[in-house]
Amino acid sequence: MEQGNPALFVQFALDWLGRPPLLVERTRYKPSGNVVITREMQVANNQSTWSLNGKSVPLKMVEETVASLNIQVGNLCQFLPQDKVGEFAKLSKIELLEATEKSVGPPEMYKFHCELKNCREKERELENTYNSKAEYLQNMKQQNERYKKDVEKYYEKKRHLDKIEMLERKRPWVEYENVRQQYEDLKKNRDRLKEEVKKLQEKQSPLSHKIQQIEKQLKLIDGKIKDKGLEIKETSQKCKQKQDALERKDKQIEEIQQSLRMRRDEECDRQKKICNIRKMIEDWQNELSTMDNREQLQPELESIASELRHIQVEKANADSELSDLRMEKDNLERERKNKANRIKQLEDLLNQKEERLKKRFVDTYNAVVWLKENKHRFKQNVYQPIMLEINMKDQQHAKYVENHISANDMRAFVFENKEDMDMFLKEIRDNQRLRVNAVCSPQESFANRNPTRPISELQRYGFFSYLRELFDAPPPVMSYLCSQYFVHEVPVGTEQTRSVIEKVIQETRLRQMYTAEEKYSTKVSAYTNKVISSNISLKAAQFLTVTVDAEERRQLEEQLRDIQKRCILLESHWKELVNKQKLLDKRDNELRQRKKEILDVRAKKRQLEQRISTRVDSLKELEQENMDLESAEQQANAKIKEISVQKARLVNELTQLIKSCTLRSIEKVDLALQSTAVLSEKNKLDSEYKEAISQLKDLDNQFMHADEMKRSLLDNCKELLRKARQACNLGANQDVPQDFQTAFQALPNTLDEIDAVLNEERSRASCFTSFNASVVAEYNKRTEEIKQLTVELDQKRNELDDYKQNISQVKVRWLNPLKQLVEKINEQFSSFFRSMQCVGEVDLHTENEEEYDKYGIRIRVKFRSSTQLHELTPHHQSGGERSVSTMLYLMSLQELNRCPFRVVDEINQGMDPVNERRVFEMVVKTACKENTSQYFFITPKLLQNLTYADKMTILFVYNGPYMLEPTKWNIKAFHRRRKRVAAVDT
Repeated sequence: MEQGNPALFVQFALDWLGRPPLLVERTRYKPSGNVVITREMQVANNQSTWSLNGKSVPLKMVEETVASLNIQVGNLCQFLPQDKVGEFAKLSKIELLEATEKSVGPPEMYKFHCELKNCREKERELENTYNSKAEYLQNMKQQNERYKKDVEKYYEKKRHLDKIEMLERKRPWVEYENVRQQYEDLKKNRDRLKEEVKKLQEKQSPLSHKIQQIEKQLKLIDGKIKDKGLEIKETSQKCKQKQDALERKDKQIEEIQQSLRMRRDEECDRQKKICNIRKMIEDWQNELSTMDNREQLQPELESIASELRHIQVEKANADSELSDLRMEKDNLERERKNKANRIKQLEDLLNQKEERLKKRFVDTYNAVVWLKENKHRFKQNVYQPIMLEINMKDQQHAKYVENHISANDMRAFVFENKEDMDMFLKEIRDNQRLRVNAVCSPQESFANRNPTRPISELQRYGFFSYLRELFDAPPPVMSYLCSQYFVHEVPVGTEQTRSVIEKVIQETRLRQMYTAEEKYSTKVSAYTNKVISSNISLKAAQFLTVTVDAEERRQLEEQLRDIQKRCILLESHWKELVNKQKLLDKRDNELRQRKKEILDVRAKKRQLEQRISTRVDSLKELEQENMDLESAEQQANAKIKEISVQKARLVNELTQLIKSCTLRSIEKVDLALQSTAVLSEKNKLDSEYKEAISQLKDLDNQFMHADEMKRSLLDNCKELLRKARQACNLGANQDVPQDFQTAFQALPNTLDEIDAVLNEERSRASCFTSFNASVVAEYNKRTEEIKQLTVELDQKRNELDDYKQNISQVKVRWLNPLKQLVEKINEQFSSFFRSMQCVGEVDLHTENEEEYDKYGIRIRVKFRSSTQLHELTPHHQSGGERSVSTMLYLMSLQELNRCPFRVVDEINQGMDPVNERRVFEMVVKTACKENTSQYFFITPKLLQNLTYADKMTILFVYNGPYMLEPTKWNIKAFHRRRKRVAAVDT
């Protein structure tokens, strides 16, 4: 397409696509003069010679010339053959970025990128060198720091040892002084205890005499208290007797009053009973007058008995019919179970097919399980994978079907509309991440289409059936197989067919056919009109060897439905009989209830007559009984008055006794208080006496112990003084030197403090190891090395900073134009996808901005509104989707391309017609703009009614053994012939 020399380029393209002629000449137009590259190939020795503008040159010079024109044959962004579309999708993000930089970036962009990657490597080396030296310097400093501490510790240890020696000399003197002080304190305490023992012995004698006098007084008071207690007890017994007599009098008065109340209540109850009985008799007589006579109820009783007998007969008949129905229902149920068991056996065969599917294609099996649970979510029927829906009529023919249908379609789900299929793929592929296939049956059914020729015409060649007649499948599945694989047009033959296969191919012109063990395919050459055939051996069947008799299953299902209908009729008849029985039972209960009511009325009438008679007799008896309440009340009042006089006399006697008892109790309390006071004083004296005895004993023990300790401390003082003089190397009469005294003043003055400081100093001294003079020498030498290495490290740091600054400058010059370039590509790419009602994005992707070899271009696309954006990969998108995405990305580079021309070969082969038309229109619109590179689009076929532009040139390339010689090619003659054909058609 567009300007250039297309005729010469066709030869270049043929060479590039792997179909080179013997001589290829390429011409590149340049304002300063064309560049002509010639390649001559020797078929005999498979060698080539190259010429540049007519001069023989080596291949390397040709490659340099091509590179100077920015032509990159290996760059898929400039030259994309059909078999490289998959490789383009396999390009990593990093490879795609490099190809894009080379193709459309400024000349220096890819150079800057490579420079950044190399600089990053050198930067890592400099950083590693700097870090290693810095680490070595740090180790030196740490080691010197350790030696510095060793030197300081040497002198510190000496100070600790001197202090330990002085502490060990002072410790015996402090210990002696402590014991001497204890001796003086103990001596004073012993003398004090001796005086206290003497004083306690003098105080103890008066207390003993006073305690004896108090004990005599306490004994006299206790005798008086005992006498008063006996008098109080005797008076209390007399009071108790008087109280008991008063209670008996009160009880007698209560009994008289209770007896009078009972007689009054009895009379009141008798009057109430008389009134109640009279009212009861009156009510029963009224009720008796309202009842029917017995003669009026007898005819109704006889009628009810007759109707009850009739109902019993009808119930017996209904029971008999129900028994017959139950027997028939049991027979039908047994027959239904037999049919269901047979259907289950056939379904077990289907389960075997599913198990085979599970072993080979786990994702497809999981999708089948999901589909069984979610069929209600789809608008129309959804069919399981084709391998499960196909039922072979004969297992021996399974190999023909399996070799004819592709493995992908054998495990593909079949849908009746595209909306259901999209929803299924979104759930299974996107959400559950299962790799499954799905197809949509055609809107117009192909399942019942007749073959082009009847099988009877082919039987003479050994064909016995078409492929469609060898198996059963649901109509949508069969329709898809007929439309896609033409199973209604592919005959199956025998060994006889194999023996006359050449004759069959020439006479029948069948495109596909099967013999006993082989598959034959034929096609007619577009150039020679000759039939070309190929054959392959049939593979053994794997999936369709399990056969389910579909006809038997259909008959069983029909029989099962017929049995279910009969069961429904029986159930209906059963319900009618049950309802009839219920009505009969209801009427029977009503009649029996009415009969019971009549009998109850007759029995009730007799009972009422008996009750009235009984109550009349009771009323007469009650009326005859009569009581004289007034006389009874007078007798009771007289008895109560006499008892009250006796009761008053008893109260006077009780009052006198209580007063006497109270006076004696007061006297007893006074005596008890006196006894308590005396006893308290006695207890106090006893306590003081015991305390004095105990105190005297304790003081005596303390005195004895103090005297013994005094003798022991005196001996200890003498021994400690001897040891203290020995520690300072002093004689018996020699004083402590002045320098020792001065040193002792700076040290602790107590044993605990001395021991604590001594242990601390010993611990510190033990932490120091032995040192020698070489430590100081090594320390000084290492200090000089550290100074030199610090200067060298500063120089490396400055060098690394300068290098990083240079990298930052190169990064800005590379990354900013790159981001702008990717943004332009993204705008074009997104615009192209929006025009197709899809979504596409291109962005610059990296995980670490400093890792320049990890930068890449990421392409993300979305072809369905129900899915999310996904990165373009060889696995996620279909072949057509990858072709569309690749083509649109290349189109996005068109206006940015620095390459003089670009080539795309047969990229439209994997696209559906709608996308192919859209992509072609975008190619025409983009490639025919001003200031864009020349675009070559190679394809074996084009759709009808495409949009073409004036700047397009269309070339038809004919090739093959029967192609016209160049000398015989006459374009004018072809035009005249075309005009004549057009006139005839008109």
